[in-house]
Amino acid sequence: MPTASEVIETINDRAKEVGVRVRLHAAEIDGTRRLGIDEHAPVVTASVFKVPVALELARQAAEGGLDLGARITVPPGHPTPSPYGLATFRHEITMSWYDLAILMIGISDNVATDLIVAHAGKEAVGETLRRLGLEHTTVVQDCREVLGSIGEDLGIRYEDDEKLLAELSIERIAALRALQPARTCATTAEETTRLLGLIWRDEAAPPTACADVRRWLELQVWPHRLRSGFADDGIRVSGKTGTLPSVRNEVGVVEYPDGDRYAVGVFTDAVDGRSRVPERDAFIGFAAAQAVEWLRLPEAGSE
Repeated sequence: MPTASEVIETINDRAKEVGVRVRLHAAEIDGTRRLGIDEHAPVVTASVFKVPVALELARQAAEGGLDLGARITVPPGHPTPSPYGLATFRHEITMSWYDLAILMIGISDNVATDLIVAHAGKEAVGETLRRLGLEHTTVVQDCREVLGSIGEDLGIRYEDDEKLLAELSIERIAALRALQPARTCATTAEETTRLLGLIWRDEAAPPTACADVRRWLELQVWPHRLRSGFADDGIRVSGKTGTLPSVRNEVGVVEYPDGDRYAVGVFTDAVDGRSRVPERDAFIGFAAAQAVEWLRLPEAGSE
């Protein structure tokens, strides 16, 4: 049986092989076992910040502050860029706030996110995070502001296309405000898993709100990061990715047929700005699987 230190060494060795630094936390949702790698270090969330935004939307709806079934018409040409989703639509579309949340989490739609952030309010998101005791998790920007800061820092029009930055040095990329936790949306790996645990135990908001967030996270489509580590069809993986230049993250919950549930947060930043390095995406699944499988061993514990 490997020790926690041996599992951590295995994860860090693979991280070095694929060219990333990792911050990780895995935790039993219904127990006390934990495994972490720099889990209290501040990290850039990238689109992981959409999880607390989703929670706030659902909380306000559950408490009567808004109607998830209310309709909103989205015309084409919204100023928030996105490589997919509403930003690519040619004609206006009308949908509910619930549907927008599915797009925000399911495909990480930036336009849907910014509409929800404007409706629910960044201040309200922050108040809920503080109420839950998450002191280091912040949502201080929406997608347009995060991506706009990259363009401002580089003196270009940046529309969420990392290929434009592939030739830049990692030093110049790392200097971007969007990649500095103190200047953008941030969290820690430990706080992220704590938030997920609260959602899965119906402790983050009214049970109907937590159920909505769980459903949205379950509908995420991307299989290349967290889900790649759990190939068994009997294992349910719900999650949210986060992507920025040199940054690849995913957080989520892994549920086994025996009823055991684990919250996982894996945050990585790379040694270069290449946008298509599939082994770095797959590393997230590898690291999560190593951590969760260790937690499932008899007598596993924190170290």
